[in-house]
Amino acid sequence: MPEVMINGPAGRLEGRYTHGTIPNAPMALLLHPHPHHNGTMNNKVVFTLFQSFTKRGYSALRFNFRGVGRSQGTYDKGEGELADAAAALDWLQTHNPNAPVCWIAGVSFGAWIGMQLLMRRPEIDGFVSVSPPANLFDFSFLAPCPSSGLIIHGDKDELVPGAAVNKLVTKLSHQKDIRIDHRVVPGANHFFANRSDDLAVQVDDYLDRAMGNPVAAVAE
Repeated sequence: MPEVMINGPAGRLEGRYTHGTIPNAPMALLLHPHPHHNGTMNNKVVFTLFQSFTKRGYSALRFNFRGVGRSQGTYDKGEGELADAAAALDWLQTHNPNAPVCWIAGVSFGAWIGMQLLMRRPEIDGFVSVSPPANLFDFSFLAPCPSSGLIIHGDKDELVPGAAVNKLVTKLSHQKDIRIDHRVVPGANHFFANRSDDLAVQVDDYLDRAMGNPVAAVAE
């Protein structure tokens, strides 16, 4: 899992990258939780998502937003972090020019940034949003939401009430041609402490249903 340094709008961004194991592999960008709440690319939920994509042969990139770890710059209340994510996606596309599919996956604050990037980059085909902070950040920009995806959270989330996530899911599900797979993990809190295996099972199932398994397809 090579370390990479990406030229971001506020300086270098520290990342970890795994290149796809199949020809013309699909790609995925992973976004971590809030920088002011110990969010880093090494967050266990982010790593779980990263593994879900890489074991399917995807090219996958996770990175630290500005001011986190060895990434340069300082926290910018979301605006700068969105620019960081766009720069990371540019880097990922440069290294995967023939990727047929692009996914965005984010955790908490990273889910909010990911959905904003989804609105700005039509090449993103699908999303995974884990514990989207629907009560803490404005998601009204998803009008309309351009892609279908997975929204997953725990029923013991201490930061985001289930009702707030349900409201977001309902809003998106009523949009034309958009299919939201909404899953709730019993016993899981906001960061899926002691429930990362349960999260992996749900994400793996969704990815297999949504995209099939490219590794298996090549093996056949």
